[in-house]
Parts: sequence; structure tokens; C-alpha cells
Amino acid sequence: MMQDHPVKGAKAVIARDALGDLIAGLAGSHRVLGPTVRDGAIVYDDIAHVQDLPTGWTDRQDAGRYLLERREDNAVFGFAVGPHSWKQFLHPPIEKLWTARRGDDGFTIESASPETRRFAFIGVRACELHAIAIQDRIFLEGPYRDATYGMRRQDAFIVAVNCGQAGGTCFCVSMGTGPQADAGFDLALTELIDAARHEFLVEAGSQAGGELLERLPHRAASGADLAAAEAVIAGTRNAMGRTLDTGGLKGLLQANPTHPRWDDAAERCLACGNCTSVCPTCFCTTVEDHSDLTAQSAERIRKWDSCFTMDFSYLHGGSVRQSGSARYRQWMTHKLASWIDQFGTSGCVGCGRCITWCPVGIDITAEAAAIRASSPPSKGEPHEGA
Repeated sequence: MMQDHPVKGAKAVIARDALGDLIAGLAGSHRVLGPTVRDGAIVYDDIAHVQDLPTGWTDRQDAGRYLLERREDNAVFGFAVGPHSWKQFLHPPIEKLWTARRGDDGFTIESASPETRRFAFIGVRACELHAIAIQDRIFLEGPYRDATYGMRRQDAFIVAVNCGQAGGTCFCVSMGTGPQADAGFDLALTELIDAARHEFLVEAGSQAGGELLERLPHRAASGADLAAAEAVIAGTRNAMGRTLDTGGLKGLLQANPTHPRWDDAAERCLACGNCTSVCPTCFCTTVEDHSDLTAQSAERIRKWDSCFTMDFSYLHGGSVRQSGSARYRQWMTHKLASWIDQFGTSGCVGCGRCITWCPVGIDITAEAAAIRASSPPSKGEPHEGA
């Protein structure tokens, strides 16, 4: 196959079999993670071969529903997103912060060190790239930098995939976060599959990505290849399962803390915290201290927490948000409104996970629409446009 010399921004085409070369090219220096089928869902886990990827599988999603089905073709990335997000690797659900050990001269503190092997993420969707960028802002910017997050995030190699299929609960177009990857990747793939071929258009998004692409068997992308990729993305953009009107949404939610819709949602909400667990941007944690029975050592553990638990808002004398409606209001208003005040961006990327994995099918887009329908437009913000 003819070889050119890709650099950042270059676009080339690789055959499906070259995915194996891509995985092998990263495996020597990175821990390679990607989508795979397990326990009736497509999850993110270690992968070593192309065979580990969910070839020929797709997902059907709706509020409170997720089902894997076989496709009529052998698309490798012919699905939307599952219950996992890349957050679990960069911001682990359970993390040891330090260990204290008793000695003759008192206690010594040993800081925990995260895994030193660099990550390589394969199959990162555009909405997930935006989610990673949001968590980068939260953990790495400002006066309180999370050092262990920074160590895991450093030199992570990201292979993005432009979506060829919209999920039933996706609304990334409404949030301006997809379905096409626009930044934050080293390589971006668009799967081109029909009766005549099965190939990938590859765009290099960094120097490291360009160097890896140069080592893969490839050919230069033609105008027809670029047009085919644009058609795939356009088809996905026009097939979103949900929409969310973001015009004036921040002011709308902040102006309606006593709206009756909060009580309606609370009557259905189980306060299980599924939505916060599957969300790729939620970052709330708690800490626990443990000691051994001999009192010779102790450790501090950080765990994911949820604003849906009573203990999360506990202060001396009791919880601040004791009702389910107050906790649901806190989550949704923070996600879509006060997050903007804190970090300059919405906390929602439109992946739809919170809708799919809610046991009772509460739909954040439907809740926002219901509040909008029974409230006047908020002052100071336009009703149309994000």
C-alpha cells in the first residue's frame, strides 16, 4: 500500500484489519482500553485484539431501557454509549489517598501513587471528549489541582470515533458536543462500511497521532472518502433520539426552585444515584478513614458520592436536602445551570446515559421541557439558542 507521511490534521484511510496494528502500536507503551461486550452491555475495559471490540453489535436505548442486538453488518463501532464512561479510569470510583503507619517515633504518611502506565482510550465519542475536557477543567485548573488525576490524564492517548449511529436517548447536537469529534483527540476514526468496503477515515489530531498513523498501513484520503465520512456524521446528526432546548435554560431553572415539577420527578425518583454514577462529568466524592485492628496503620479512601444521598448534604444537625424533590432539583439545576457559574460550561454533554440507566425512566430533557412549558421565559437570557 502506498505510504505518505501524515502529520497533525492529515486524513488517511485504513482497512479494518489495521485496527489490530493500531492496538498493537499502543500496547507496548500504554494500557489499551476500549469498548467490549460484557454482562449484556457494551462496557469499557482492557482490550488486546480487534476481536475484543464489539463487532456486529448495536444497542437500543430508551428511558430506563437498554438492549444489545446483533447488527446486519460487521460494524465495529455501530453502537452509541453504554453504562461506562472514561471517568472510571481518570477519576476512579474508589481511590486510596494515603496510608499512615505507626512507628517508634510516631506516624508516617505515605501518599498513594496512581498507576504509572499511560492510558490509551479507543472509541471515545465526541460527547465523551467534551466530558473529559470538563473534568480537566474541574480537576486541573484553579487553585486546587488534583495531582493524581493529573498523573493519570498526562500523556493519555485518545482514539476518538465519530458516531455513525445516534442512540435513542442521545441529544449531543442540542448541547453542541457531537456527533463529530472536533478537538481533544490524537486520532479520530469515521467508520465507512457498505457492501463494497469496510474502512476507516482517520484524522490525526496531534503530532503523536500523526506519528502513529504513519506507522499504520494506509492510503491518502480521497474526496469521495471525505464526502462519505461527512454523510455518516450528517445522518447521525439528523437522527438524535432526544432534543433539549438550551435557550435561556440556566435562568429558567434558577428562577424556578419551587416549581411543582420537582415534586413530580421526586414521586418517581428512587434516589439510587444511577444518573450520577453513569454521568461522564459528575465528580462528587466522599472520604472514609479506616484503621486496622492493631491501630498500627490507617488509610484514607476517596469514593464516588452522589447528591441524591441524604448524607451528601449532611451538616451538624441533619441533611440540608431532606426531600427527594430538593435532591433532584439540586442535581438537575447544578448540571444545567449553576455548573456554568462555577466552571463556565454546562455539566451535561448530551450522552443520554442518565435517561437510559434511570430505573424508572426519568428523562432530563422531558423535565426541562415541562418546566419551560409552564414558566414564562427567563429575563436576561434569550429563549432561542445555546
